[in-house]
Amino acid sequence: MPLQGADAGPTAVPLASGRLKMLAILLVCVAPVVASYFTYYVVRPEGRRNFGQLIDPQLPMPSAATVSLAGVAGNLRELAGQWLLVSVASGACNDSCTRHLYLQRQLRESLGKEKDRVDWVWLVDDEARVDEQLRGGLQQAHVLRVKRDDVAAWLAPASGHVLADHLYLVDPKGMWMMRFPPDLEPATAAKVKSDLERLLRASASWDKAGRESRP
Repeated sequence: MPLQGADAGPTAVPLASGRLKMLAILLVCVAPVVASYFTYYVVRPEGRRNFGQLIDPQLPMPSAATVSLAGVAGNLRELAGQWLLVSVASGACNDSCTRHLYLQRQLRESLGKEKDRVDWVWLVDDEARVDEQLRGGLQQAHVLRVKRDDVAAWLAPASGHVLADHLYLVDPKGMWMMRFPPDLEPATAAKVKSDLERLLRASASWDKAGRESRP
């Protein structure tokens, strides 16, 4: 009489081997993302300091209703898939707001051929009208009205400051991961650029321009 389960051995071996191969393929796909973040967050040469403050834990982009300046409704998550340099301010846009918008545009342009991997975003957190003259310089920006409570549930200022005091950096997966110091001036923009360039280099193996599927 044949032993019960005698045929199970030869079948189980190929099955286990197939699973291991699938796991190996998955690890190969994920490895570049893990390696780039490990390089930036963990393997830092002694003495190197980020200008921006790393956010830990990183916070995912919420599903929040948006409205463009043209009145088109959308969702905040539609911005995912690109690095985002974000400012938050009233539509009235005071001097600090205007300075941030200028810095966002200049920083993006300064990245040269890598600029298409970074989007310039202004989240308008009220219903104040955006001046027509200001609109003329925002063709390259994503300007979206979002409820203040929705923004405040995601981004946060440093102690003693308000949301509008900072620029914020969001990675292509929609995770808020860095906050830059308040009251940025053109003289300190080079330090922001250095942080951006390091992150772009670290993610170059898996992040490309455009909102395509990410690993």
